Amino acid sequence: MNKATKQISKLFAAMAMAGVASYSLAADTIKIGLAGPVTGAVAQYGEMQFVGAKMAIEQINKAGGVNGQQLEGVVYDDACDPKQAVAVANKIVNDEVKFVVGHLCSSSTQPASDIYEDEGILMITAASTSPDITARGYQLVFRTIGLDSLQGPTAGNFIADHVKPKKVAVLHDKQQYGEGIATSVKQTLESKGVKVALFEGINAGDKDFSAMVAKLKQAGVDFVYYGGYHPELGLLLRQTKEKGLDVRFMGPEGVGNKELSAIAGDASEGLLVTLPKSFDQDPKNQALVAAFKAKNEDPSGPFVFPAYSAVELIAEGIKKAGDTDTAKVAAALRANTFATPTGNLSFDAKGDLKDFSFVVYDWHADGTKTEAPLK
Repeated sequence: MNKATKQISKLFAAMAMAGVASYSLAADTIKIGLAGPVTGAVAQYGEMQFVGAKMAIEQINKAGGVNGQQLEGVVYDDACDPKQAVAVANKIVNDEVKFVVGHLCSSSTQPASDIYEDEGILMITAASTSPDITARGYQLVFRTIGLDSLQGPTAGNFIADHVKPKKVAVLHDKQQYGEGIATSVKQTLESKGVKVALFEGINAGDKDFSAMVAKLKQAGVDFVYYGGYHPELGLLLRQTKEKGLDVRFMGPEGVGNKELSAIAGDASEGLLVTLPKSFDQDPKNQALVAAFKAKNEDPSGPFVFPAYSAVELIAEGIKKAGDTDTAKVAAALRANTFATPTGNLSFDAKGDLKDFSFVVYDWHADGTKTEAPLK
């Protein structure tokens, strides 16, 4: 072998070693798909989820990772659209990602979770509250937020016991999440003897609600519950005030966004909202809050801490299982209780939290909130 041949042989050997090193590095990474809206009308909520999940990944990696492996977050944009969510789920399958934090909107989470269950991918949603998602006996679907079957009665009971209106309208956006929680609120109100004078849907994406405001006037309601997201409610609040209709509104966690106040202005003052507890106010979480603020990130959004906990649960589930096999990790999640920034979390057979509570807040025009007083 001449000198040139030896050099070429060394070069190929080095390239081969580089290839092995590259592959080995990839093999040491546990990928977590972060699925939710990067674009679209509710991208602000997606940002909350991504901020929380990325912080958890960063902090877990700094602490040494998971069983010697680093976590890697991969963001997928479903735009809160069911069809796009299915495309995202199939992309996650093709990318051989085995763990997902997401999706955000219930109408996207449900069809995506069908694919994940079939393909052996473990999913934890930090935001989807529709009971239907975990009602199908799936083994690989979990959530770190409560259900609308809890949030609806929390709202309905507060309206009946503390607001005590004479006539209520219950509106929704005709989507799985919005109509589902609106129906739960309506059932709770009727069970408490509160008259629901109007139960109707509006179209998500509409801008002009003058016809609906006229209906509310005609029905003589003094309180409105809205099931859906903040873009439509913001416009409803503004247009109701502009037309001189004096009614109080309430909505679920899907409206609890500072962008609501940017849309509605002063009309958002006094809105009632059900939200998860303010985990950023918990004294135990102040070091984590400081870490968010050091990156100029807002830790106060309702899905930030539940998303953080979702990543932490995946990491701890892998540790308990001693394996990244998703069936084993799912079994570990169901068999144990985990200390997280959102509390000590344990799951029932369906993958729902055994203990979760929603809190009723007064929303303010500056985008802040305070816990609503009991009257």
